[in-house]
Amino acid sequence: MTNLTNPLLPEMAEVWQQTLNWQPTDQQKAQFQQLYELILEGNRQLNLTRITEPQEFWEKHLWDSLRGIAPNQQLLPILQEGASVIDIGTGAGFPGIAIAIFAPNSQITLLDSTRKKITFINQVLTTLALTNVKTLIGRAEEIGHEPQHRRTYDLALIRAVGTPSVCAEYALPLVKQGGLAVIYRGNWTAEEAKSVQNAASQLGGVIESIEQFTTPLTNSIRHCLYLRKIVNTPFQFPRPVGVPTQNPL
Repeated sequence: MTNLTNPLLPEMAEVWQQTLNWQPTDQQKAQFQQLYELILEGNRQLNLTRITEPQEFWEKHLWDSLRGIAPNQQLLPILQEGASVIDIGTGAGFPGIAIAIFAPNSQITLLDSTRKKITFINQVLTTLALTNVKTLIGRAEEIGHEPQHRRTYDLALIRAVGTPSVCAEYALPLVKQGGLAVIYRGNWTAEEAKSVQNAASQLGGVIESIEQFTTPLTNSIRHCLYLRKIVNTPFQFPRPVGVPTQNPL
């Protein structure tokens, strides 16, 4: 039962269908609603998100998370077949938890360096009975060198974490050869495209595509950058903690 003191997320069936060619099942809708309520509750103790109004939450967290992967014809089959995915710097659990609900056959790892956030997410996963998700506390610069994580994932997702070249350095070492890193962005400049191209080539990747789209409710411009890993990342990357942000490639 939904707690009546909490606001309800909008249904948005037509918008889901028109924009992503997909609609959540009743169970997925219930999980999205429960996730929203748990985040509202968690926000009282932890600074998880400033986005708490139901329509804004739907658009900027749920829809935005899925827009990065849903329309991509190459990604959908691997997600449905059971891709291994890592969400780097997951924060309140986006895009990873939304994608875990969307693609229950995939195996999602949520990485964050803040223990309190991971503790909160573990409670969410238990409440939502999401068995296809596990959590990891650590820094991307260190996890990227651990044999059980390096070159392990089909897909690395990174949203609202840093500049594109920093994101590339965090993500590409974790991806298998042939895998994809998906960098979620707001604005995007030609300068950023140049810097990330340079970073990606040092890390064994190429820019496969850059997608621009507008969000369905507020018409905000968003971008997703897809980096394909073509050769193994040289062993010195990622560089030690703090170096990628202080001295981007």
